[in-house]
Amino acid sequence: MLAYVSRLPLIVVLMGISAAAMMLPALLATGMDDHFTGRVFFYSSLLFLILTGLVGLATQTLRPVTSPRAHLIALLLAYVALPFMLAFPLAEAVGNTRYINAYLEMVSSLTTTGASFFDPDRLAPAVHFWRGLVGWMGGFLIWVTAVAVLAPLNLGGYEVTSEAQVTGRVQPGSGQMTAASPAERLRRHAARLAPVYLTLTMILWVALLLAGELPLTALIHAMSTMATSGISPVGGLEGRPSGVAGEALIFLFFVFAVSRRSFASGFSTDTARRMARDRELRLAIFAVVVLPTLLFVRHWIGALEVDELANSEGALTALWGSVFTILSFLTTTGFVSESWVEARTWSGLPTPGLILIGLVLMGGGVATTAGGVKLLRVYALYKHGTREMGKLLHPHSVAEAGRLGRRIRREGAYIAWIFFMLFILTMAVVMAALALTGLTFEASLVLAVSALTTTGPLAGVAAETPISYIGLSDAAKSILAAAMIVGRLETLVLLALINPGYWRA
Repeated sequence: MLAYVSRLPLIVVLMGISAAAMMLPALLATGMDDHFTGRVFFYSSLLFLILTGLVGLATQTLRPVTSPRAHLIALLLAYVALPFMLAFPLAEAVGNTRYINAYLEMVSSLTTTGASFFDPDRLAPAVHFWRGLVGWMGGFLIWVTAVAVLAPLNLGGYEVTSEAQVTGRVQPGSGQMTAASPAERLRRHAARLAPVYLTLTMILWVALLLAGELPLTALIHAMSTMATSGISPVGGLEGRPSGVAGEALIFLFFVFAVSRRSFASGFSTDTARRMARDRELRLAIFAVVVLPTLLFVRHWIGALEVDELANSEGALTALWGSVFTILSFLTTTGFVSESWVEARTWSGLPTPGLILIGLVLMGGGVATTAGGVKLLRVYALYKHGTREMGKLLHPHSVAEAGRLGRRIRREGAYIAWIFFMLFILTMAVVMAALALTGLTFEASLVLAVSALTTTGPLAGVAAETPISYIGLSDAAKSILAAAMIVGRLETLVLLALINPGYWRA
């Protein structure tokens, strides 16, 4: 069976997995006596399993494509075409909706953006579970492809530390990369990483249950945390039975979106040493310590004006709300602490949404499910900046950082700057396109950033007035869907696909 699967094109394998996954919401709906929704997902699963089997038989005689571009083309095709299949049971279960809304909902879930185009009360519990499950599978897909596809091609953030030279051609990376088919490489890495991903999700689910959360909500929140999708069946964490304990548990699992070393290197005696030296983790800790401190001081000054200085409980609540929300948006998850609202009430000051925009632009770690520019690229730009300022005082100085440190400061920073400029240009194009649909500058900025960084919940908290995806025009929704795919794949990947030198490789 594994040999048969390894010969199938990647998109066919993903179709089969998605079709089989439809059985899970079918079972859930049936167990909750929602037989209509259960039948929709059950029949959809049978239909697409048969279709996948026929397509698989038809493609068995095709020669496996071993060119490096096949990996990226298959991934792009998956994000564009697969949501058409994933949206079929959603559209049928909701009933009174257009197919484009269901398709956009699945694009948002698969890219782990988490922007919802439906009111939460309108969807059945099994449909919410399907959204969370698609987001969870989308997180696993980008995690596996980052290791199996982007790393050998020196993309996805790996180019910052790679020893490959920056040329006009994409380097294959190794002989194994060119010899193995995309499905074979993904199969091997998926088999290795799936137990880790599933185990961590189950641990968080059980922990949230013990904290008092409802079973289905706890499961969806656990999947959303691991996938950094921010999908919730109840609109977020506000007013949940688990309270601060549930937020603290989710906060602990954010570390897996900050650094790939948190799970990739295993646990040993030197785990603490390796984590302490991790550049991405140190930058994330800096952001989580400095920004809440500044916000806390700002809120404290505001509390002086409303005579709430003696309210120590309110002060600690405000501090926790800042710490949790900042790390949540840094990992591009988008969960908002219930205490984040308490911080505004306690101080009497509005919450600065520009800080959240900056956090999601920074993003999480390389080879994680988080989006954004990525912490390693930000670190490379920071180190290059500090080195250049140091050379202003000591032009002939020699910095001690080792070979990797020098690589990050020079070639790594150069590539990181190129990516950052491409990201800003892409954001400007998306903003201009959204403005043509009639949106204001603020709305265009927030929506463009939320889509390109795959942080859908940003639209509800960053703007002065919360932005609803439901009320957008079809043109604006389509633009956002394209931006979500671009943000998930990153502009360097798309640039590699249109590079003539890459196609000659």
